Amino acid sequence: MAGVLEIITIPRASVASVSPIVPRLPARRNSVNLPEKGLKIQSFGSSGSVSLRSKLGRRGSRIACQAQEAVQVLPVTDATWQSLVLESDLPVMVEFWAPWCGPCRMIHPVIDELAKEYSGKLTCYKVNTDESPSIASRYGIRSIPTVIIFKAGEKKDAIIGAVPRSTLSTCIDKFV
Repeated sequence: MAGVLEIITIPRASVASVSPIVPRLPARRNSVNLPEKGLKIQSFGSSGSVSLRSKLGRRGSRIACQAQEAVQVLPVTDATWQSLVLESDLPVMVEFWAPWCGPCRMIHPVIDELAKEYSGKLTCYKVNTDESPSIASRYGIRSIPTVIIFKAGEKKDAIIGAVPRSTLSTCIDKFV
């Protein structure tokens, strides 16, 4: 979930000169997503929202930068397994899960937090065992959730069940 961090006022003519990452906003669009930076830039001109203008108490153009979720635990499938997991330069943590699994839903937020915390040191993926059963059977997954750490294409460690965050962190720290 994104939230407005700060609202700054910049004259419309100088928006492009403020920073090379701030593009000039197209005439019909009032926002630009910068996924590589994890930002969404939104312009509020004189035709902007009355309620926003009254809250700001200023006139002129405004730009709001919203922080976006920059790190996501992306799904991996049979087609992408080799390139994303086995050939990765970084250690990889893979969560084996299924949509109907209650403990899997409990551990998802923990995996998301760890993906953000170890960003740049570890890559995190998830495998839906209903959609990719061949990967699950290749690694002997008999219970979900199961989290496996891979390094240099080899299975290094496995954790079965919805375990505390500290257990996962300790396991990750051995390979990062």
